[in-house]
Amino acid sequence: MDLTQSPGENYANPRTCFFHVLFKAAALAFYILSALFIDNFVIIFVVTVLLAALDFWVVKNVSGRILVGLRWWNEINDLGESVWKFESLEQESLARLNKKDSWLFWWTLYLTAVAWVVLGIFSLIRFQADYCLIIGVCLTLSVANIIGFTKCRKGEKEVVWEVMLEKQLTGHRVDRSICDWFWNQAISQGDSFKQQSVIASPTHYLFQIVREGITFLACTQVEMPPLMAIEFLCRVADVLSDYLEGLNEDLIKDNFVIVYELLDEMIDNGFPLTTEPNILREMISPPNIVSKMLSVVTGNSSNVSDTLPGATSSCVPWRTSDIKYANNEVYVDLVEEMDAIINRDGVLVKCEIYGEVQVNSHITGVPDLTLSFTNPSILDDLRFHPCVRFRPWESHQILSFVPPDGQFKLMSYRVKKLKSIPIYVKPQLTSDAGTCRINLMVGIKNDPGKMIDSITLQFQLPPILSADLTSNHGVVNILSNKICSWSIDRIPKDRTPSLSGTLAVETGLERLHVFPIFQVGFRIQGVALSGLQIDKLDLKVVPNRLYKGFRALTRAGLYEVRDASSAFIHGYCQISNLDLYTFLG
Repeated sequence: MDLTQSPGENYANPRTCFFHVLFKAAALAFYILSALFIDNFVIIFVVTVLLAALDFWVVKNVSGRILVGLRWWNEINDLGESVWKFESLEQESLARLNKKDSWLFWWTLYLTAVAWVVLGIFSLIRFQADYCLIIGVCLTLSVANIIGFTKCRKGEKEVVWEVMLEKQLTGHRVDRSICDWFWNQAISQGDSFKQQSVIASPTHYLFQIVREGITFLACTQVEMPPLMAIEFLCRVADVLSDYLEGLNEDLIKDNFVIVYELLDEMIDNGFPLTTEPNILREMISPPNIVSKMLSVVTGNSSNVSDTLPGATSSCVPWRTSDIKYANNEVYVDLVEEMDAIINRDGVLVKCEIYGEVQVNSHITGVPDLTLSFTNPSILDDLRFHPCVRFRPWESHQILSFVPPDGQFKLMSYRVKKLKSIPIYVKPQLTSDAGTCRINLMVGIKNDPGKMIDSITLQFQLPPILSADLTSNHGVVNILSNKICSWSIDRIPKDRTPSLSGTLAVETGLERLHVFPIFQVGFRIQGVALSGLQIDKLDLKVVPNRLYKGFRALTRAGLYEVRDASSAFIHGYCQISNLDLYTFLG
């Protein structure tokens, strides 16, 4: 139990903290005050136990996960035995949790049980045996949460893995023992193993991606194009996130049937089949309250449509031909992320941009569009949606395509060797005699012409005993994993944001020998820093009431200020027949 808190740190989840305390206080207050206004024991019993039960559910299913990253539950295994499960986030994620949230969670959890014990003693002294029954139920619920979360807390250093879903995609069955080898490697090698997209085991080739703490693992025993496996796993994750309106373990467990049905349609005997979300929606209905109620009443849990989608017989498999809209519209967004490495003297070491052209299309019929850029020669590492005809791009650098209905990613690209950055960071660190003095300045280096907002700066503090940091603009927080987070938001016109203070390093360290890495985040609405500009968007057959729009957004990716001597590794794995595992870790 963490009973210490940082006085300068605010609650990260105030709404969750409010409901965490609300039902505890309501149950205690109603029990104590009911004797003054109500003489009916049944009403007191029902209302008090109901409030205590609501508190039990909120703590177990909501506040425990959000505030302290812990979870416990009970389930029946294949042998019919009752098994208790205890889970916690990995150590790195736990270190990021807010200290005040954790402090409030543990103190109120224990104090509530103490309050019920005290009330139980008063009831025994006054010989009120019936009221002891109320206290017994409430105390049992409170103690159950204490025991469950305490066991989770004791086991938090152990990484918990659970196979949530297994799908054999080929006739040849792959034994699940491959997962045990994968677990052992992941635990022994840590984060470096998670960054490997392609892994060679003694018996299989493994491919993995990680989304929202969930690892999608595919394995094969034959050689195959690795990009195909990685792309398919990314499509699976995107489709599940689109269908379930999010991606986490609970959503997957609550919608097992839909997940299996989607995998059956997305791949056939190990080969990708239908991966477009708009076509899958015609084949498999997304989950909703009505469909769940009908499945309970009728006993039919299938969501697969009895008729094939219109695109099945079409020459354009990602779009149906009978789409009709009263107002036709198409919007194109340029979304870019800037990766930059700057040394401590402000010299740009490396800068490049990863960008996506995202299209949101709602047009009647089967439209044929062409999109052109004013300067397509700056683009590298192009990757297109299947709807793009490659020959017009190869000959004239024009994107010719029949778009899927709705929102989709038309293409992705990279722009390399950029020589200008929008924000500068000037760090000054001096250390001597066990004290480190730090001074940071952040400002605009090249004005992009639009407002730069959501500016943040983070860096890992060295081994320290205490820190005294202040800023003339924004909010400075020191997280529990010794990361200093400085939220600037927007740079004011009247002054340059600066952070200064002193750090008392641990005993035995006279001065710092490692320069910290400063990670910068920002967002610029309405500007593509790569310089890419859209020339025009045309339709061969223009429908009535057509609306077109273009937007641009640039945000920070891997934007770091570091010592020039620090090694920089920046890469991505480029990655038949597959077997797919989805698991939490």
